[in-house]
Amino acid sequence: MKNGVDFLNFLPHELSIKILTSLQDPPDLVCLSVVSRPWRHFVITNGLCKHLCLRRFPQLSRVDHVYELGGTVKRHAEAGSSNFMEWEALEREHRVYAFLAHHCLSFAVRKCILEAIIASSTDNYPEERIDNTLEPRDRVARRASYWSSKGQSNPAVPETLTYKLVADLCVITEIKIRPFQAYFQLGYPIYSAKSVRFRMGHIKSSMDNHVDGSCQDCGNDKFVWTYTSQEFPMAQEYHLQNFKLPEPILCIGGILQIELLGRVQRQEMDGLFYICVSHVQVMGRPLSPAFGIQILAPSEKFVLKVLNYAQPTLHEQTSSPSSSLQMRVRDLEQIMNLLQGNVDGIVEYGWDIDDEESDEDEDEEEDVDIE
Repeated sequence: MKNGVDFLNFLPHELSIKILTSLQDPPDLVCLSVVSRPWRHFVITNGLCKHLCLRRFPQLSRVDHVYELGGTVKRHAEAGSSNFMEWEALEREHRVYAFLAHHCLSFAVRKCILEAIIASSTDNYPEERIDNTLEPRDRVARRASYWSSKGQSNPAVPETLTYKLVADLCVITEIKIRPFQAYFQLGYPIYSAKSVRFRMGHIKSSMDNHVDGSCQDCGNDKFVWTYTSQEFPMAQEYHLQNFKLPEPILCIGGILQIELLGRVQRQEMDGLFYICVSHVQVMGRPLSPAFGIQILAPSEKFVLKVLNYAQPTLHEQTSSPSSSLQMRVRDLEQIMNLLQGNVDGIVEYGWDIDDEESDEDEDEEEDVDIE
């Protein structure tokens, strides 16, 4: 360095590594790599961007290799020495992990559920199916909207709700759950769970050709879980409860499961314990269309792919076409059922019109953080 001392030339290698790995922001490492050729060589050969990503997201330890869409793989005759090919591989890793570290922070936080996959049990299907938990309102066309488990005499029997996210790679920050309050039962009981736990992962590579796009026939043995959270207590209260993860988690494979542990409410008419959920939200940063993955069999490791280095538009970051479309489809289904005289399971509440209109604003109700 001109008129200065380059400490990389004087400090022991291990000490230099310790100093530079203390940097927490991706832009700092990128800036280091353009200071000079020796600094660029040091950052890339020691994989500093990769180490930064691994510290933030331990789930990346299962990366087998990285891939850039449109990248070319040169043959030995064209590439020259093995040292040159090794350097190209290191440069590719540097670009991919630097891009990943940056986008894990820069993408907008939004709702991440694409569709409901399966519930461990359902009491009255399809009236009380898991799809109802995507509806922010607790009633549609004067009909209660919620998922209900089957009744159990043992309150310790757990339940699970499994969802597909909008991208194969999502940085998840929090999950919000609203238990269902049975307004049509005496005392307005709330069928919450005692506690919740969250799992994230992907469909087993051996199952990719045996399940359809919606994965409706997937049992719990069809998934590989790369993350399991701590247990969070759930309040027996009717509001959107916010379960904030201790740190952002990289969901690899786009599958999230909610474990509902313990039952607190017994139904008076049959004496059985139930868990009922009115609404679920998963908040985070989808990393598509920039990133994708490919699960490798039989190791269940994965290829981390950069599909596009372009910055996403604001519309791409914030749009969620499926949720509003699903809501309109469900409204239409309910209306058609009423017009056709199919009123099985429909409950008349006698609420005011003002009450129904207020339901559309329930997403804006105050969340209660549970950490």
